[in-house]
Amino acid sequence: METNNGSADTDFILLGFSDRPQLEPIISAIVFIFYIVALVGNTTIILVSYLDPQLHTPMYFFLSNLSFLDLCYTTSIIPQMLVNLWGPRKSITYGGCVLQFFFALDLGATECLLLAVMAYDRYAAVCQPLHYTVIMHPQLCHRMVLTTWLGGLGSALILCSLTLKLPRCGHRAVDNFFCEMPALIKMACVYSKVIEIVVFALGVIFLLVPLSLILLSYGVITQAVMKIKSTAKWQKILNTCGSHLTVVTIFYGTAIYMYMKPQHTTSQNEGKFLTLFYTIVTPSLNPLIYTLRNKDVKSAVRRLLWIKKC
Repeated sequence: METNNGSADTDFILLGFSDRPQLEPIISAIVFIFYIVALVGNTTIILVSYLDPQLHTPMYFFLSNLSFLDLCYTTSIIPQMLVNLWGPRKSITYGGCVLQFFFALDLGATECLLLAVMAYDRYAAVCQPLHYTVIMHPQLCHRMVLTTWLGGLGSALILCSLTLKLPRCGHRAVDNFFCEMPALIKMACVYSKVIEIVVFALGVIFLLVPLSLILLSYGVITQAVMKIKSTAKWQKILNTCGSHLTVVTIFYGTAIYMYMKPQHTTSQNEGKFLTLFYTIVTPSLNPLIYTLRNKDVKSAVRRLLWIKKC
């Protein structure tokens, strides 16, 4: 069937959860709620970090970048997903699919590196407190963030160019709710060992290496915390580092499971629900994890809203 603009041959069909139509209204409602939470939560962190002078520190600079990443990530996926869930048509243009695919890879890889940078910032704050402002000077912070963005961009360009060159033999049905790499690879009518090797290699670079650095940083932090006698300071460090570790566990756990396994060994239904988790649930949880356990952010929100603590 041809669409009004004659793009039937190039449009992709996002199958999503169409094999379980009874779940679509429930999923759409949950996704919509999580999207609103992600928009409000991440926007709040960005605005508060920018408007409150007391939060003009490296930690909140990195946290603002993380919130901006999550906003871009969810917005590149969820609106199209909701349109498909609410309407009879499940299509997406070829250009829209390529953009979704590119931004998902770019922003996901950038977040992997950014979380490692945030762990280094926590290491410098806890283990080198007297030299912290010298170590984490603004120029270094900006260079580190720029490096994470450029690293994510490079990996996305490599994987996009390789995946989109695979012959599809007329296949247009993407068995997922957005154009994600595993689903696009499974659309191909040939098996590409090259892509599997490249995905594994980039997975090591962007997942295992940053995760190893994060664990190393927190190993050193743990040793330093054990020597602290002040209970209040000890509790503050644990709250701050605990929030970051929670985000790291959720993000890296699902990402490693999805991308470090051979693509043909993951069942599609399993992949869909895992993808739903780390593309929608995780970006919504991040601001909650950081704000609910962070007195500085809550105090800044009160100051900006002129709400005095009782």
